[in-house]
Amino acid sequence: YNEYKSYLRSQQVMASGAVVENVEFIPVTITSAVSTVATEKRFGGHLTVRELKGKLELITGASMNTMTIEVFDENKVSRGKLRNDGVVLSSVLFKNARLHVTDVEAVNYQDVGGVEKFEISKEEYEKREDSVQAFKKRNKLGRFNPAIQEKLAAIAVENKERAAGINIGDRCETRVPNNAVRRGEVVYVGETDFKDGFWVGVKYDEPVGKHDGCVKGKRYFKCDDKYGGFVQPRYCYVGDFPPQDDFSDDEI
Repeated sequence: YNEYKSYLRSQQVMASGAVVENVEFIPVTITSAVSTVATEKRFGGHLTVRELKGKLELITGASMNTMTIEVFDENKVSRGKLRNDGVVLSSVLFKNARLHVTDVEAVNYQDVGGVEKFEISKEEYEKREDSVQAFKKRNKLGRFNPAIQEKLAAIAVENKERAAGINIGDRCETRVPNNAVRRGEVVYVGETDFKDGFWVGVKYDEPVGKHDGCVKGKRYFKCDDKYGGFVQPRYCYVGDFPPQDDFSDDEI
């Protein structure tokens, strides 16, 4: 503690050698064990440590009655803890100090690693009457709308029929609405675990894909990262689609 007091006084000595008795505002950085965000503030030197704790309670969420404030210098060296609530800040703080606040009773809302998660199987969810899905079913909304269901059924049939005419190794061109036309090679045809229906896996000629053939932990094919993608069969056209030449004679 005496070493800390000596360091504090050395920080308050001006070039003339006079000790600064009254520090109007003291700039500090505030960090906390319950937050990853650092905050810069200026506190009046006339405030007591108890009053400082009241302000830090609003900033960090730690309780002023149970918080601990540790002071660090600009070299990240601890200079002790503020234990006396009655002293004023000008006698125990120095400019550009870092105040690290801890509170054993505070809740860290940013760390959800230890929070027990509620999980439910797809089958159990289907049986619930108070779910969003149940609400949509009752009101025939979204995919439960008869018109939309009919459209989705027609798309599923079209995808299955088109998939039958696509083979692994075929050169292809993908023409997905609102996306650029892309060329590549068919490397997978069939159903997948990540979505219902039939899908075509494509190894693109350029890095315009989304992955390397692995989706949600399951590998469907192998290629370089960003060269792989999946499209619905109705958007995949097979034929004589050689890799495009960036230096074609038809374009200057």
